[in-house]
Amino acid sequence: MVEMQQSMNDNDFWDVIGKLDWGEAGDDGAVVEPVVDFLATKTDDDIFRFEELLSQKLHALDTKAHAKEIGEDALVEGEYFSPDWFLYARCVAVANGKELFELVLRNPKEFPKDTEFEAILSVAQEAYEKKNNKDWEYTAATSYETGDNLVGWGQAGGK
Repeated sequence: MVEMQQSMNDNDFWDVIGKLDWGEAGDDGAVVEPVVDFLATKTDDDIFRFEELLSQKLHALDTKAHAKEIGEDALVEGEYFSPDWFLYARCVAVANGKELFELVLRNPKEFPKDTEFEAILSVAQEAYEKKNNKDWEYTAATSYETGDNLVGWGQAGGK
């Protein structure tokens, strides 16, 4: 088991991501269940920190260059592009661990094609609600919504 010190750090985050049960692929709820169960044993601050770190990683991948590399539904000028699908596609790059995340971050052409893993977005909320038996009301400081990384989309002094 991962033993977390003060507050969850980046290494702890990746250790928790490593608990995803890919043997249950096809049943997203079963894939994330070990992560939800693990986080539910941690402090509220650790759960919030997990959400923050997840948000930061998804935000880092929120770039025009990455959006052009997600496969069939990639960003093409003049064609419909789903911001939600791009978010769920970015989830795949994070859910598959630090090595893939860092590779995709450095080289958008390595982005996994035509796949999504939306289920990772709710693990912190599910863990918090399971642990505390009350509604989740936390909002991460970093937004992972598509287009919110202004620099990554060539705005605000970006590319």
